[in-house]
Amino acid sequence: MPQSDQFLGNERYMLIPRVLIFIRRGDEYLLIKGAPTKKLWAGKYNGLGGHIERGEDVISAAKRELLEEAGITADLWLCGTVIVDVNEIGICLFIVCGENASGEIKESREGKPEWVKKEALSHLPVVEDLPILLNKVDTMNQNDPPFSARSFYEDDKLKIIFAAEDDGKARN
Repeated sequence: MPQSDQFLGNERYMLIPRVLIFIRRGDEYLLIKGAPTKKLWAGKYNGLGGHIERGEDVISAAKRELLEEAGITADLWLCGTVIVDVNEIGICLFIVCGENASGEIKESREGKPEWVKKEALSHLPVVEDLPILLNKVDTMNQNDPPFSARSFYEDDKLKIIFAAEDDGKARN
């Protein structure tokens, strides 16, 4: 469909596409501890990832980000999507999972990648949504259908609502 038929305009809700990557190795996940110089989440653990560039698909963007931020490759697949409602412009967060990491992990300007046991997250400084999203992907296998969720703040508290796969009702 040509751009003229897309009905784009300022009155439409716009989304910025990003990837968030969780590489699994046994009971560990590759997370990145934000560099102390970062404006956002400095010193906190998060999944790897970033913006999807013009001309990239989701998996290509995840492969690029994984190589840029950690210096490795892995077998990747789409685990889910989260619409992050920020204001007039939101974030479409594509959650990408992976296994079979190969290569030597290296530090980048984004931070220091580390293999972290899921149980250790309760003792580490993490970004607010990390435990919720990691709990979701931890139960998933490569052949599972991707999940769908939305994230927003209500009364200054983060809420992530996952669409129910079985009955169409939302749940926390």
